[in-house]
Amino acid sequence: MIKDRNGNLVITGEKQNKVLERLYGTVGGRLMLKLLTAPAVSSAAGGFMDSTLSKPLIRPFIKRNNIDTSQYRMRKFSSYNEFFTRAVKPECRPVDTDPEHFISPCDSKLTVYRIEESANPGLGSIFRIKGSYYRITDLLQNEFLAKRYSGGLCMIFRLEVSDYHRYCYADSGVKGKNHYIPGELHTVNPIALRHYNIYKRNAREYTMIHTRNFGDIIQMEVGAMMVGRIRNYHAEKTVRRGEEKGMFMFGGSTIIVLAERNMISIDSDIVRNSAEDTETVVKYGERIGVKYTGR
Repeated sequence: MIKDRNGNLVITGEKQNKVLERLYGTVGGRLMLKLLTAPAVSSAAGGFMDSTLSKPLIRPFIKRNNIDTSQYRMRKFSSYNEFFTRAVKPECRPVDTDPEHFISPCDSKLTVYRIEESANPGLGSIFRIKGSYYRITDLLQNEFLAKRYSGGLCMIFRLEVSDYHRYCYADSGVKGKNHYIPGELHTVNPIALRHYNIYKRNAREYTMIHTRNFGDIIQMEVGAMMVGRIRNYHAEKTVRRGEEKGMFMFGGSTIIVLAERNMISIDSDIVRNSAEDTETVVKYGERIGVKYTGR
């Protein structure tokens, strides 16, 4: 289920969900997944989407997904991927500049989970989605770093194909190195989570950002089916809130943000929705929480 910030239900991707149910819910579908999730297949699909042969796909995509083109810098695109990574008009995604506010790094469907220390020493720091447990160590492949986020927050920003696929820094600060973890490319649709730990298996890249107002956060970009390319612009550097960090090429994707304990208080509507396994629609640069004050 998905809701907007006003509490209204949002319906998206019904046809896509039916296809994914068949892929992930049947033996034949799972055999097909072995082909579709291979990086080589994603690379080949990406090559086609970069070519002029993909141009005829643009107009039907706009119509099928009800894309409001007035929000974007539209021009004559030479390929589908060039359209897919189109830039938004700055006035259509205003960035909240209040230093006490934590902002969304992207347009997405957001859920937030508390990171807990498992009673089982072998599991370490975990978060739970629909009764299943996911280890922060598996996500980062770094046990020492994972321990820092016990008691903190795991924010999952799921991008659908119709969402804006550029993303920004959630606060000003100093960005660390990029760490790339190779893997498969399953869809990030919640349907896949019933069958696979996609946050452990999918290709992903993360960095630590020493933020000015919210401690040390981890921002991780997770590739998805037909999204083999995560394009981050920067190595280590000083960054500013709302500055564009990178983009995903064709397809749906996910950004995961980890925050330390007692650094961010997430807005109540998002907390309530997440507790009900409901995603909340958020936009690039929009406030989603405030600096923790202990109240």
